[in-house]
Amino acid sequence: MNDGPKKNFWDERFNVPEYVYGTEPNAFLVEVLDRIPNGPVLCLAEGEGRNAVYLAGRGYDVTAVDSSAVGLEKARKLAAQRSLTIKTVHADLADYAIGVDCWKGIVSIFCHLPRDTRALVHRRCVAGLKPGGVLVLEAYSPRQLEYQTGGPQTLDLLVDLETVKKELLGLRFERALETVREIHEGALHRGPGSVVQILGFKSLER
Repeated sequence: MNDGPKKNFWDERFNVPEYVYGTEPNAFLVEVLDRIPNGPVLCLAEGEGRNAVYLAGRGYDVTAVDSSAVGLEKARKLAAQRSLTIKTVHADLADYAIGVDCWKGIVSIFCHLPRDTRALVHRRCVAGLKPGGVLVLEAYSPRQLEYQTGGPQTLDLLVDLETVKKELLGLRFERALETVREIHEGALHRGPGSVVQILGFKSLER
């Protein structure tokens, strides 16, 4: 939901009454929810909050990070509508300190960053997970340019499976695949999409 430090772009995109990617959680996140241990969860490029609010409703202590203050305001509003609480952080992911051994789960749903920034953030994600913690990632692959059903139109912002696996060195992958699936998330993700899906665990061993 965030393809880099384009704060004005995302503020403008989110500055409408509707939730442009909907208010329901990402289907892949729902599918793997039971693999996320209880505890603190970080949602990267969380935008308008649909995934963070979903996780909060399932009992997780959720922190949502995004470069758009407008998106995060809508995320807090969505949480309040459901009598839930999430922590929000307005930050550029290139500068955000994920920390070390801090998170039981890190969720990266359509977080499209420039290649160098993405590699940096992914290394920080591996370090930031607690032992036994899990990374849940879904992102559009380069083949998505053939479908034109959402996502970035710049190749540099898209993710191929082998590259992302290398960037997440140190995780054990329970799922690591590229697939095409139907995506229906608000007005901007509609139809078949080519995605990379990652479910990766940090070893319990030190």
